[in-house]
Amino acid sequence: MTTFITCAVTGNHTTRAQNPNLPVTPNEIAEAALSAAEAGAAIAHIHVRDPLTTMPSMKLEHYEDVVAQIRRSNPALIINLTTGPGGRYQPSPEDPRIPGPKTTLTTAEKRVAHISAIRPDIATLDLNTMVFGGEVVINAPDSVRKMAAAMKAAGVLPELELFDSGDIQFAADLIKEGTLAPRPLCSIVMGIKYGFKPLPETLLYARGLLPEGTIWTGFGTGRMAFPMVAQSFLAGGSVRVGLEDAVYLTAGQLAPSNAAMVTKAKRIVEDLGGVLASSLEVRALLKLPSTNAAR
Repeated sequence: MTTFITCAVTGNHTTRAQNPNLPVTPNEIAEAALSAAEAGAAIAHIHVRDPLTTMPSMKLEHYEDVVAQIRRSNPALIINLTTGPGGRYQPSPEDPRIPGPKTTLTTAEKRVAHISAIRPDIATLDLNTMVFGGEVVINAPDSVRKMAAAMKAAGVLPELELFDSGDIQFAADLIKEGTLAPRPLCSIVMGIKYGFKPLPETLLYARGLLPEGTIWTGFGTGRMAFPMVAQSFLAGGSVRVGLEDAVYLTAGQLAPSNAAMVTKAKRIVEDLGGVLASSLEVRALLKLPSTNAAR
């Protein structure tokens, strides 16, 4: 069994008010990814922020800056860029047809523009349409198909983000119709309210629904982040940690860095008898190019 760590260094929703160590500038995000790799992460999952406001951003220049720094310093590290931003809708209270101020919903083409331009190793492909906080996330089937096609054209491997059982059925249908390749790379996301609960029973249930030959990671958010590291490894999956998913290293102690979270996850896996794969070994497993140098 091959086990690897993905580090999700920033995300969209964590704030510096929650943890002042959150990386927000391109330099900070790149440094966080590189430090996580030194601690044992094989994959860095990356969102970007506006350096001045610290708010989520979709600007190509920020992605390009982060990726260039990583590629210069560690060309083996597997780069996984998000396509999640651009899917949120908040109905206006006066008229639900009019988007409220938290709406980011945009076209599939805009959501994957940075993927086509940068051509990272991996890009996330969210399959969920669900209540998320006070808004809804919308990933309509045609939009997902367009994003999948753009990833295929760029030679980028999709990582399917699965938030509930219906998302797995959607993935199976996309594979059956030829939109997605068989034996996909998937993440089982647990801990988002109204999605999968972060419980051993949930993980085993979701694992049993995955398409044949899936390479998968299971992870939890908040206080269940590290318990689900152990559960995912024991169930035969890989693991993910990082400041996107949780802000505490242990109860009452804020995580000083993403690298510290990776170090703890590595210790959990190794204490349970596991051996973690390197970036190069995961590249071979996923049939990725031998480095992440610009293609």
